[in-house]
Amino acid sequence: MAVRWLAALKTPVGAVSAGMLFMVLTMAVIAPILWSGQAEAINTKTILQGPSPEHLIGTDSLGRDLFYRLLVATGLSVKLALAATGIGVMAGLVLGTVPSLLGRRVGRLVTAFVNIAVAFPGLLLAMFFAVIFGVGQTGAVLAIGLATAPSFARLTQTLVATQSERDYIAAAKLAGVGRVRRLLRHILPNIAEPLVVTATIGAGGSLLAFAGLSFLGLGVQPPAYDWGRLLNEGLNDIYLHPMAALAPGLAVVIAGLAFNLFGEAVAKTLGTPMPISGKGAAPQRVPQPNAVEPSTAVEPSKAGADSNAVLTVRDLFVSFPGPAGPITPVRGVSFSLARGEAVGVVGESGSGKTQTALALAQLVEYPGNVSASRLEFLGQDQLSSPSRARRQLLGTSFAMVFQDPMKSLNPAMRIGAQLAEVAQRHQGMNRRQALARAADRLRAVRVPAPERRLRQYPHEFSGGMRQRAMIGMGIMGNPALIVADEPTTALDVTVQQQVLRLLSAIKEENHVAILLISHDLTLVGQVCERVLVMYAGRIVEDLPASDLAERAMHPYTRALLAAVPDMETDRDRPLAVVPGRPADPSQVPAGCAFASRCPKADDHCTREDPQLVQREDGHRVACWHPSRGTGSERVSVELKLHAAALQGEAS
Repeated sequence: MAVRWLAALKTPVGAVSAGMLFMVLTMAVIAPILWSGQAEAINTKTILQGPSPEHLIGTDSLGRDLFYRLLVATGLSVKLALAATGIGVMAGLVLGTVPSLLGRRVGRLVTAFVNIAVAFPGLLLAMFFAVIFGVGQTGAVLAIGLATAPSFARLTQTLVATQSERDYIAAAKLAGVGRVRRLLRHILPNIAEPLVVTATIGAGGSLLAFAGLSFLGLGVQPPAYDWGRLLNEGLNDIYLHPMAALAPGLAVVIAGLAFNLFGEAVAKTLGTPMPISGKGAAPQRVPQPNAVEPSTAVEPSKAGADSNAVLTVRDLFVSFPGPAGPITPVRGVSFSLARGEAVGVVGESGSGKTQTALALAQLVEYPGNVSASRLEFLGQDQLSSPSRARRQLLGTSFAMVFQDPMKSLNPAMRIGAQLAEVAQRHQGMNRRQALARAADRLRAVRVPAPERRLRQYPHEFSGGMRQRAMIGMGIMGNPALIVADEPTTALDVTVQQQVLRLLSAIKEENHVAILLISHDLTLVGQVCERVLVMYAGRIVEDLPASDLAERAMHPYTRALLAAVPDMETDRDRPLAVVPGRPADPSQVPAGCAFASRCPKADDHCTREDPQLVQREDGHRVACWHPSRGTGSERVSVELKLHAAALQGEAS
């Protein structure tokens, strides 16, 4: 952070404001020590004199030198402003982090209070609190501090909420890290820079506010004095001795500008977001929609009925409140995973793949709602068991590898500390033991020089190395299931193969189940034994990966396959595409959601939604017109004809 702050000094505004701020702070320290005697010396022979070589800006009603008093007043003015800023920052931090630490009800009350307080002008709040706390330095410090707290709290709430959506926070939750530890170790270090910048700017505002209260007689009281007090005294004779009032006012402006301009320069250099105003209200929980009735035609797979099952899911729903009613990205998903089994989940963006994975990991936050008739992981009911037991089981036996490793690793923590946190939390290891385990896990995922790598930050790793580190974090315990959500999307082809071989090796060596989410059907077919095809929040086909190319039954699966180019694809002809657009989860049509894009759809398809049924050959398919694969060439022709028909209807 220090290096990035120093970069602000290279800009003209940053350099000038830093020099001004250094002069103000230096004067605040040395002036009371060097010139307090001259500032307090009373001389009745020089009462109310104007500027002269002996008294640069004149004297006051007791003959005291106003120039020395102005310099000495710097100490008290800056000290009180910084004290008020400190109180405002601490109170703002508390108010800003309470919603993430306490329950939703208390959090909403605190948020509402902050929203109301932000609506009032800061100086008006300061005067209100000054009346409550009483006249004087202490009352003014408390008043200004509490008056600046709401805006700081609003910024903190916004930054905390933004960080809470990051993948590394989800990984910390999955590892069982508590709310307080997540806040202190993972969130606050990553929002420290904008908070410090805002506090720097706020110090200038506190300085101006304090001078205003002292000028009004609510702040510093005689015999003490600050710039506001000197301004008040000099105003009485401003027409006779204008410098007595102008000099304190000029000092307030210079010091305020020094704080504000330096903060602005640093903010511009760092690209720091400024405080965001406006009111927000937490959305209300909506009842679970009945978008799809639980399927009675789905036969439990052998994994679900076997004690070897790692994961069993029946009728899983995930919903969120929307302006026109509930939005349901996952609708009645059912499947099972056995130990050592690799299952792929494919589908277009928005088909519900990631929301399904987040629901399995218990990472769907309010106002999202997760329900299922059965959701078991290693035999433990994930919907009704105590939260502590769930966290313990998920933290040691459930690993999740996110799409972007740069967002999945905390940029403010060393790699070793992030991996060791899992072992310290769930395996009772001390720091030395946990770091040794972390080095061993990095070695297991083919990271060279793991002891040295433990001391590095995520930005010092390449993309492939970061993904390996994420996998290493997942196997810090003894996972029974690894959920990999697009783990190779941000990597080049060579590194993709390395990561996939690593996952396969871990599966074989440790008999770990893998749920691989991907857009790439070819990749899934190479790694997995079984493939789940999702569309509009439902599984529309479940088939062995060996049958994917030639025996896919659902038109959507065959369309996805036809859209994948291969070495035999005619480059002179346009590539096949799936016509139309995916179904909107907030407005899922009646009947089959794929009907508007399907070349085989009829009136029956648009009226009634097909259930996912198991056929004689073991496939599960939800389609009124399933058929065997007929080759990508014919499917491409079907798609092009259907796309042309849709275009003709639109025109």
